[in-house]
Amino acid sequence: MASVSDGRPSRLVALQRLAIEVAREDFDTRHPDLALTPVVALVCAYEEEGNLGPVLARVPEKACGLAVTPLVVVDGGEDTTDQVAKDAGAVTFVFPANLGHGVALRVGYELCVASGARYVVTLDADGQNDPAELETMLQPLVDDEADFVVASRRLGVDETADSYRKLGVRWFSWLMNLLIGSELTDTSNGYRALRVSMLADVAPRLEQDQYQTAELLITAMSRGWRVTERPTVWHERTSGTSKKGANWIYGFRYAAVILRTWRRERGLGGLALRPGRGRGFSARG
Repeated sequence: MASVSDGRPSRLVALQRLAIEVAREDFDTRHPDLALTPVVALVCAYEEEGNLGPVLARVPEKACGLAVTPLVVVDGGEDTTDQVAKDAGAVTFVFPANLGHGVALRVGYELCVASGARYVVTLDADGQNDPAELETMLQPLVDDEADFVVASRRLGVDETADSYRKLGVRWFSWLMNLLIGSELTDTSNGYRALRVSMLADVAPRLEQDQYQTAELLITAMSRGWRVTERPTVWHERTSGTSKKGANWIYGFRYAAVILRTWRRERGLGGLALRPGRGRGFSARG
């Protein structure tokens, strides 16, 4: 483990690792010998006690004929989000402190890879994604048409009223398509269906503590995994406020993640078709 003299970044990494280890010990005590169902509905939640319960209540028991397990990674916080998840019957992994949405997702991916799941569907805890559409997201994976399905509010319905965010969705998609040659319409949507074999390849390369959607997409496509979209409804947040920050801060940081990940993958020899996988960027259905 890094020492205090290693400097602030190393200390933060060491503290982050320690927090995850503490959470894992607690998780193993509560869920010994965990074996997950073929499909996992993965929700990462930070202070969402008012929204999480209804989201979990709408997660179907089966999708595409496969059993579904809700898995909630609670990213610290001072409210009762963890208890809400437990009361709903979800498998829960609880951080002792807030580590960031990207860290929570990586831990969730690792649990799914290690515990026998075949598919993972990620959705937000705030009610903006409808769990009833989980089967729509999952079907292209089950039919072996794709390895990664991202929801599109532009192909579907966007019920929100923030015109700046809507403009940002278009701009981020334009930038990513320009850099990697894709034709996606919504590259900042957290509603995603993922093949676990893809996650086993991609997740170890992920670095972002926040704004991970762009990093995950660029890395997956650079590795040659097939990505497609499905139209969904994007609802207003049920209650509370977004944790993403002001629009200009979110936009700046998200664009930085796109550019940083693109440079990283290009430098590592990515953005080239990998043997054995067909690249299908944007089969819009």
